[in-house]
Amino acid sequence: MKKRERKKSTFWADFKKFITKGNVIDLAVAVVIGGSFGKITTGLVNFIITPFTSLFLGKVDMTERWKTVIVPEELNAAGEVVTKEVALLWGAWLQTMIDFIIIAFSIFLVLRIINGVKNRLHEKERLAEEAAKAEAEAKAKAEAEAKAEAEAKAKAEAEAKAAAEQKKLEDEKKALHDNIAKEVALLQEIRDYLSKKA
Repeated sequence: MKKRERKKSTFWADFKKFITKGNVIDLAVAVVIGGSFGKITTGLVNFIITPFTSLFLGKVDMTERWKTVIVPEELNAAGEVVTKEVALLWGAWLQTMIDFIIIAFSIFLVLRIINGVKNRLHEKERLAEEAAKAEAEAKAKAEAEAKAEAEAKAKAEAEAKAAAEQKKLEDEKKALHDNIAKEVALLQEIRDYLSKKA
């Protein structure tokens, strides 16, 4: 029993989640608007375009007159229809085609406008992204250049310090050699002086 209840609750929760999704609601709205738009288009064809067409065709109702009768209708003595006619209704089919063309053209126009707006929005977003990317790249480049300059400066300072230490070491070494030479010369003089005294 528990398993069944759990499955049922999960099913209804999933169904509720599905039915309350934005896409389903948008689809329902689109179906309602589409049905109403279809009625408007049918009315446009039936009540405006068809009468104008009939005027140009010599006041002929194309839905009634443009047809090919396959089996004519049969009437009884009282003039009532016993058997309905079987006919190919070319006028009604043409009217349906006009409906379809108008609906398709209207949808095409709406989609074209929507796509144009979307493209403009995407273009703005793309330009903003490119500007942000270029700014980030310029910032990263400036930081890299500043880092490289700081490293070069630090390297130059380290080389200058090492050169100064090397020179100091060489000066100390030279001074030591000079002192040793002086002491050797002094010892030589003392030795010479002592040998003369002896």
